Amino acid sequence: MHEALLSERDGDRIHCLVCPNDCRIAEGARGICGVRENRGGVLDAMTYGLVSSVAVDPIEKKPVFHFRPGTSALSLGSVGCSMRCGHCQNWQISRARPDEDAALDRLAPGEVVALAVEYRCQGVAFTYNEPVIWIEYVLDAARASKGAGLYTVMVTNGYITAAGLDLIGPHIDIWRVDVKGYNDATYRELCKVRSLAPILDAAERAKVVWGMHVEVVTNVIPTVNDDAGTLRGIARWIRTSLGEDTPWHVTRFFPYLELAHLPPTPLETIEKARRIGTEEGLHFVFPGNVPGTAEEDTVCPMCGAAAIRRDGYRVIENRVRDGACARCNTPLGIR
Repeated sequence: MHEALLSERDGDRIHCLVCPNDCRIAEGARGICGVRENRGGVLDAMTYGLVSSVAVDPIEKKPVFHFRPGTSALSLGSVGCSMRCGHCQNWQISRARPDEDAALDRLAPGEVVALAVEYRCQGVAFTYNEPVIWIEYVLDAARASKGAGLYTVMVTNGYITAAGLDLIGPHIDIWRVDVKGYNDATYRELCKVRSLAPILDAAERAKVVWGMHVEVVTNVIPTVNDDAGTLRGIARWIRTSLGEDTPWHVTRFFPYLELAHLPPTPLETIEKARRIGTEEGLHFVFPGNVPGTAEEDTVCPMCGAAAIRRDGYRVIENRVRDGACARCNTPLGIR
């Protein structure tokens, strides 16, 4: 057993305080995430140290475009999730359970650092499944990584309590968050959670309180979240709450799982999302899952120069100096 953090007794149940699912877990039962179990009155973080996937990825693959561009991150994940999204591309691990997956390996926090160093990574990313439900391990591995001079990344659905965010806040550099819609109804239907508000609150807190670099991803799904009102609402929130230099990645949906009946997102819809983001005052709106486009370059909003040129996940030219455009010295929010 590895005793979970952020829990309290609630009669004969345990109240988990990590995410807004707000689970009150009976003896022998698990929370919605499937990886936090009440064992004899103690909440067990079942996946501590259990890893389903490890890879060396370009930071651009997360996608993160404006933090240490061109570097690589040791990327790792486990199993389980706090949401049950109908279009999840990693459903084989997000819907798996730790006692059902014989392929899980055990990796101590110190071994994460050793692997990152061995493979010449500059950072460590917690990704693939939802890292918030892995919070005890993320805390220890991120602390060790930061101690070794590595940057740290959360690739997350953002569904976390303020207490959970504050626990890991001192040890995380990048909050790469999905915003999957802009109302509670979409989140209830698409993700099976109650509310959008905790996701927006956490992203704002990550930036304002903990000084994290924040980038936002919206997977644009036909008939679900592709209407102009939704896209405009997300873009406006990013500009007003996170800042005009915050990257917004609008990515193309492809059919999966319960949404396998829907068509892929038309390229015109992705272009519409980019146009809306620009109209709302965002400086950097990037298309995703659209290979071979120059629109993934970082273009200075002041002088129009290509500050960073990309070919897929590869940086082919970096003309940024101290976070600013090398041509006109306009700050770009790049760290």
